[in-house]
Amino acid sequence: MNYFKKHGEALLYVLPAALMITVFFVSSVIYTFYISFTDWDGLTRSHWVGLSNYIEVFSDVTYITSLKNTFMWVALSLVLPVGLGLLLSILLQQMKGQRFFKNLFYMPYAMSLTVVGVIWIFLFSSSGINYLLTHMGLESWVKDWLRTPYYNTFAMLVASIWQGAGTNMLLFLVGLGSLPKDPFEAAAIDGANRFQMFWKITLPLLNPVTIVVMGLALVNSFKTFDIIWVMTQGGPYRSSETLAVTMYRESFMLFHFGQGAAISILLTVLSIVASWFYLKKTIVEE
Repeated sequence: MNYFKKHGEALLYVLPAALMITVFFVSSVIYTFYISFTDWDGLTRSHWVGLSNYIEVFSDVTYITSLKNTFMWVALSLVLPVGLGLLLSILLQQMKGQRFFKNLFYMPYAMSLTVVGVIWIFLFSSSGINYLLTHMGLESWVKDWLRTPYYNTFAMLVASIWQGAGTNMLLFLVGLGSLPKDPFEAAAIDGANRFQMFWKITLPLLNPVTIVVMGLALVNSFKTFDIIWVMTQGGPYRSSETLAVTMYRESFMLFHFGQGAAISILLTVLSIVASWFYLKKTIVEE
């Protein structure tokens, strides 16, 4: 009671936001969870089907392909954009004209994913990369990048990396700029080379920034939708869909709201579990 007397006024200010979150977020989560156990087209009365929607996710070939693609996006999004961002930050740290190159690499992030998708659709067309490969005598490398399974996923990953690496670069540059100089001076006196200083000093000191960058990459990779929808719409034959794309297609194009809700719940659980294990591991190591 003393707590409420002391902080009662502050709690009243928080109450409207708390009510909105409860009404528009918590209630929608509960309702989505309920729908995931039904067969509902959004118009007629829903029918309770139990775990059938969840079972279908792990038995239908289309959903299994979507699940595999999602894990592929997660794995490569944790390695490539983060690694490239770290590499660029190290290269730019002591480079002249750093501001120009920072703006250059960050510019793709200022574009919407729709614009990025359209740009890379052109680049992967016969007038883009294939045109260059043909005139370089590398006709055997020419592919129908966006219509060939597996190649289309990697093509979209390239577009996503191009758009997101600049942000990671800036975060790492901020981290590098805040590192203390004493450990590096001591290591130089002891005769450590650049690689040893990077591996033994820079990377451990950058760990807090790395946790943030990889945590953001982990969450964003699970909900990848825009770039895929713009470039391939999950095709051909739904071969490049991720769970987010499959959820949208099932819910708002095929009107299988129960199946779409089940996929959304699964995607949410996967994101929470993956983030929890990642944060637990990094916090323990800290």
